[in-house]
Amino acid sequence: MSERWKRTTIAECLAASFAGEWGTDPVPGNTVVYRATDIDDEGRIVGAGAARRLPIGKLTSKMLKTGDILLEGSGGGPGKPVGRVAYFDSEAHGGPATCSNFFKTLRPSRDQVDPRFLLQKLFWFYKQPPILALQQQTTGIINLKFEEYLASQVEIPELVSEQAKIAEILDTLDTAIHETEALIAKLKVVKQGLLHDLLTRGIDANGELRPPQSEAPDLYRSSLLGWIPCDWEAGPLQLWLSEKPKNGYSPKEAGEWTGCQMLGLGCLTGVGFEPSQLKNAPFADARLDSVMLSDGDLLMSRANTRQLVGLVGVYSDVGTPCAYPDLMMRLKPTVETSAQYLQFVLRSPMLRRQIQAYAVGTSESMVKISGRIVRDLVVAMPDRQEQARILDALSAASTNLDSESKAVSALRDLKFGLMDDLLTGRVRVTPLLDAATA
Repeated sequence: MSERWKRTTIAECLAASFAGEWGTDPVPGNTVVYRATDIDDEGRIVGAGAARRLPIGKLTSKMLKTGDILLEGSGGGPGKPVGRVAYFDSEAHGGPATCSNFFKTLRPSRDQVDPRFLLQKLFWFYKQPPILALQQQTTGIINLKFEEYLASQVEIPELVSEQAKIAEILDTLDTAIHETEALIAKLKVVKQGLLHDLLTRGIDANGELRPPQSEAPDLYRSSLLGWIPCDWEAGPLQLWLSEKPKNGYSPKEAGEWTGCQMLGLGCLTGVGFEPSQLKNAPFADARLDSVMLSDGDLLMSRANTRQLVGLVGVYSDVGTPCAYPDLMMRLKPTVETSAQYLQFVLRSPMLRRQIQAYAVGTSESMVKISGRIVRDLVVAMPDRQEQARILDALSAASTNLDSESKAVSALRDLKFGLMDDLLTGRVRVTPLLDAATA
């Protein structure tokens, strides 16, 4: 343990701890009650809570104050232990507020511990192996062994000022992470809006997005899909396919590595192809030859729930020979049609509605589309040159999004590394304190 650090229990860091209260129906309400869905996994209250009513006595005794920490006492789930924490700030969240009976309120003893430091310490503690020993499941819900949690030992700086400096450093990183996440959310909205405009208005020969039909009616004509640019064609998808869609093949999965793999249905997602479900293909099955994939192949799922059937993606080489299963079909665009562009068309809301409407099946949990249905889907397509211009515009938007996503990932890695260093005393902040007081 570092010099000027001490070993203590979580309970000894607290002035009080008490259970939450759900209350009764708000007729009228007199408090906001925070639930498990109102906190995230990063120590923040992100939801608005539920309006409820508590007796005045209970409301007075259980009302949250700035610096209080909400501790999840019941909940959890597969891969997510119970015991998440979140910080309450009355200026940010308002009041009066309490937490539900699935939470405990931890009120830090400010002469022993800085509240923001304690939040960071408990957030770090939640990520450590000992939290798994504090889980108790007797019914369908997981409960935290609260008394054992309070008795858990933690190491903290003796000086509250040192604690506050650690919290300040980590909070600064948290702020940067949250701001970058907000920017990513905005970029996603902008990209989605841009995608809609590009797939309905396109980009002219001058590289400009065409004005809307309401502003330039002479640039558009009527079609089965509504208004489309005059230069575009509309018709059944088969006009842009060089051959009929072909179903894959699904032999029994091999029990060991054979050097050849098969895609699982989960590899086609709402955002395209992701190699997240690969299986070992059997050795020397000649029927696999016709369903082996090449980089750039366009795939579509032909069976799934109504919400997921018809998902598309462009296959990207996974590093080994790979086949596609019988619940997918391969679409081969003509030489004048980009597979990358076509996947965006088939993923658009208008085409998703067509696919879901035409899918057939006796159960909503498993509906199917045939090659005939796919060929008859009505699409609107620009020429190959405009497809390329549209893809370039989407690529630029994706580059910005990817850049910010990498930035937030790097910030998270930095934070977790600093947490391990600063919250264990491995790296001290006392030089910063000395500089501040010099």
